[in-house]
Amino acid sequence: MSETPTTASLTGDYTVDPSHSQIGFSVRHAMISTVRGSFGSFQSQAHIDDAEPGNSSVSVTIDAGTITTGDANRDGHLHSADFFDVATYPAITFVSTEVSRAGDEWSITGDLTIKDVTAPVTIVFEQLGTSKDPFGNTRVGFEGATSISRKEWGLTWNASLETGGVLVSDTVKLNFDISAIRNEG
Repeated sequence: MSETPTTASLTGDYTVDPSHSQIGFSVRHAMISTVRGSFGSFQSQAHIDDAEPGNSSVSVTIDAGTITTGDANRDGHLHSADFFDVATYPAITFVSTEVSRAGDEWSITGDLTIKDVTAPVTIVFEQLGTSKDPFGNTRVGFEGATSISRKEWGLTWNASLETGGVLVSDTVKLNFDISAIRNEG
C-alpha cells in the first residue's frame, strides 16, 4: 500500500471542498434497519495550527434543506416542523470551541446548532494525509465520526411500534469525509 504524500506543515487557512467531501448520517429505523443520508450543500472554513493545535478552529454551515435520504417522502418529512423545520431554520451550524491533537487524531469540540438549540458535541477526526493536487493546491483529508442524541436538539418526533420500540432511534451517527484546500495568498 502506498503512503499519502505529506507536506512539511499544515498550518494555514483552509476551505472545505464540498465536491470532494460529505457530511452524512445514519439512524436506526423501526429498530431493524439503518437509514443513511447526507446534506448536499455546506460551507466550511478551518484554520489549522500544526505547532499549537489549540489555536486551530473550524466553522461549518449546512443548508438543512439539502438533506437527502434517497426517498422524497421521507426527505419531505425531515424538512417539516416534525424534524428540521427548514422553512424557519434553514441552516445547521457548528463552531469549534476547542481543538486538540494526538498524532494523526484531532478532537474538535464545538457548538452544534440545530433549529433553535445549541449544544456541545465532540468529533474525533483521523488525519488521512496531505498532498498537492494536479492544480497546485495543497489538500488535507480527514475522516471523522460521532454519535448524538437527537432529543438534545429538540428533534423528538417519533412513533411507537406495534411490536414495541419506536420508529426512529434517538441515536444518530454523524460521519464526515473531508477534503480541504489551503487558501493561498
